[in-house]
Amino acid sequence: MKRLWTTFISLTVLLISLPLSADQWVEKQSFTMDSYTTHGGETIKDVKVGWEAYGKLNEAKDNVILITHFFSGNSHAAGKYSEDDPQAGYWDAIIGSGKAIDTDKYYVISVDSLVNAYPNLPSVITTGPASINPDTGKPYGLDFPVVTIRDFVNVQKALLEDLDINKLHAVIGASMGSLQAIEWAAAYPDWVERMVSVIGAGSLDAWTIMGLEQWAQAIKLDPNWNGGDYYDGDAPLDGITMAQAMITHGAMHPEYINQAVPKQETLPEKGLESVTNELPAVKWLYGASRERAPLADANHILYLVRANQLFVAGHQETLEQGLENISAKTLFLPSSNDLLLMPYMAEQTSSKLRKMGKEVQYEEISGPWGHLNGLFSIQQKAGLLSEFLTTE
Repeated sequence: MKRLWTTFISLTVLLISLPLSADQWVEKQSFTMDSYTTHGGETIKDVKVGWEAYGKLNEAKDNVILITHFFSGNSHAAGKYSEDDPQAGYWDAIIGSGKAIDTDKYYVISVDSLVNAYPNLPSVITTGPASINPDTGKPYGLDFPVVTIRDFVNVQKALLEDLDINKLHAVIGASMGSLQAIEWAAAYPDWVERMVSVIGAGSLDAWTIMGLEQWAQAIKLDPNWNGGDYYDGDAPLDGITMAQAMITHGAMHPEYINQAVPKQETLPEKGLESVTNELPAVKWLYGASRERAPLADANHILYLVRANQLFVAGHQETLEQGLENISAKTLFLPSSNDLLLMPYMAEQTSSKLRKMGKEVQYEEISGPWGHLNGLFSIQQKAGLLSEFLTTE
């Protein structure tokens, strides 16, 4: 059980450990822009993001599949960095030679998001509040402009254009990655032939916005957060720990948690001694979160929360208006027991597209993980994904 928990935390904070083809090695690369103007009109200088690629780009440059990553993830979608690397990319089960996203056919690219939640990971390259502002020589902090899902997409687009790519065979993403995938299809319909939304939505409703705000408030209530100005002092690790724990709790389903957590004895002695003593289930949840907290940055998490809270596909006044330009074939794969981005959200979006006469497929992923079925149980949809990618 301890091993399962360790694997889960590695996924939520880093990557999932999954089987790997021995020949699928990958190198983290870096893309730099002298400046980038956000969707809100603010300019960020010296933007850098990491990216990875799997497979080969064909001569026509029309075999590209873009993978957009989830909230606590990064561009390490498949493969390993070295033979000693203990973990493969989070979707290695479906990305690779002969797999659903077949690297014998497709050139698969994934990009670290702006304001990535874990800038202190050596494998992550990102620009955000923790980055040095060239104008001041100090970290941006809250002077960094608010960014949106469209900004993540626009930086990816700039990278693709730098590679002389102007067409995507497909864009596929899970959770926050699904928001980016549908934003790609809505904002740049001439680019996107196919879009796959895994455990996602076309917009966030009030319920979900409230839930995300709890993650942000956990950080803001840490005294060390200091209004976002903590880079010369102690980082708000208690707030990060709380936020990560809440993310974990929301992303998992009771079916798994109730099997995995150490069972609590009736009226445990330590629980009776003091309300400050952690009970087994709480220790299970918070222990690993505390260990991983230094890898994250509090302000980065806040900016990611806000980007998600602001999301409406197409960045239009209504979701219907945002979906109108989509011309791509679309596939929605929500998790049937998702408690974070509940399946009704994907169902509503797919229904709106269907009413507009768009080409839509919808299937639910099952499993004990809740939201994380989109990562741990994705292989059950491998056949569907392969067919979706190969048929016109």
